[in-house]
Amino acid sequence: ILVSIAWRPKRLLVYINPYGGKKKGKQIYETKVAPLFSLASISTEVIVTEYANHARDNLYEASLDKYDGIVCVGGDGMFSEVLHGLIGRVQKDSDVDHNNPKVPLSRCNMRIGIIPAGSTDCVCFATVGISDPVTSALHIILGDCQPLDVSSVHHKKMFLKYSVSLLGYGFYGDVLKGSEKNRWLGPARYDFSGFKTFLSHRYYEGTVSFQPAQWALGSPRDKICCTSGCYICRQSSKHLEEQQREKSGGLQSNEQEDWTTIKGKFMAINAASMSCACPRSPRGLSPAAHLADGTADLILVRKCSRLDFLRHLIRHTTSNSDQFDFPFVDVYRIKSFHFTPKHFEEEDAESTDLGIIGKKNFAQFCTDHPSCGCNQLNSLWNCDGETLEQTAIELRVHCQLIKLFARGIEESPKEEDKNPSRV
Repeated sequence: ILVSIAWRPKRLLVYINPYGGKKKGKQIYETKVAPLFSLASISTEVIVTEYANHARDNLYEASLDKYDGIVCVGGDGMFSEVLHGLIGRVQKDSDVDHNNPKVPLSRCNMRIGIIPAGSTDCVCFATVGISDPVTSALHIILGDCQPLDVSSVHHKKMFLKYSVSLLGYGFYGDVLKGSEKNRWLGPARYDFSGFKTFLSHRYYEGTVSFQPAQWALGSPRDKICCTSGCYICRQSSKHLEEQQREKSGGLQSNEQEDWTTIKGKFMAINAASMSCACPRSPRGLSPAAHLADGTADLILVRKCSRLDFLRHLIRHTTSNSDQFDFPFVDVYRIKSFHFTPKHFEEEDAESTDLGIIGKKNFAQFCTDHPSCGCNQLNSLWNCDGETLEQTAIELRVHCQLIKLFARGIEESPKEEDKNPSRV
């Protein structure tokens, strides 16, 4: 049967992170995945990474023409390395300036396979429906293909990162910052940091400006989940192709859509490019977010009481409750957004007053010293589990920029008729 599948891979480049999660990546690959690849007559070149960004750097220089796909064994951090390496390589070969946030990026035709071996494995869970190495290996062997949106993040026309799951400021940024100080705890560090961050109950002032995805078929609260063969994602692909034809034909496209601006005090600012589901939160941060529709769901959690924020967080772990059904929570389906923290706006407005700037910089310097009595001015951004120190950022969604060895989440037969996203 496998011989008749023309699009299945024959040769793969495999990157293994031996340090991620519970440090069992190499063991998982050798005992569960490699035997299956051998049975399927798939040849592999295996590289065990030795330092941070080893896979990314290698992809910049590797001869990719001889491979049918790339496989990463590890967690979300390992996938991010491969993602940045492949996209960066394709843009370099296509002579695309990725520092320009308005430039359309070249699509990556080579597929990426994810063998989960990390702490959360959010990307694998949200695209396959389970974090299981054998299931992921079978998707790779069969040559399944799932397109995936990628968001680019910039600061003052300087490229920072790509994101495929969560870009979070405030609560999730603070959780990540705290967890980095306790890496010796392993996966438990996220629980410990989350509890401390919840007790601190911080909020952050700033301005959010976004472009609504007015052409999108769905909405963040329509309860239509993205599943295998998603109709909404397929229609979005057609819309993207029409846009590209208009641009190539010199026609005026509808790029200059209205921007919406919101100022306020926020507990959390989250941009979810997928549901962000994981075993602890089976429905994720935004259950109706789609994998390949060219949009992200922008979730704004305004300043509220500690009890109300706890109620909002608890709803992420339940199956039937709407986590957006609170007066202090707003959610929008967008294609791009900007965020500017309040102190950044003030520094721009009063840049000639050196004394004021000195005071502000000193206040920022003291934020890690509670005895100073200073308030923490800024959070940081949690970009797919990695920190971004720059706070004033711009995000833009690139529709179906990459492809995975996956087929999306497959619902049970009982659910198919209830979900119009199924085809």
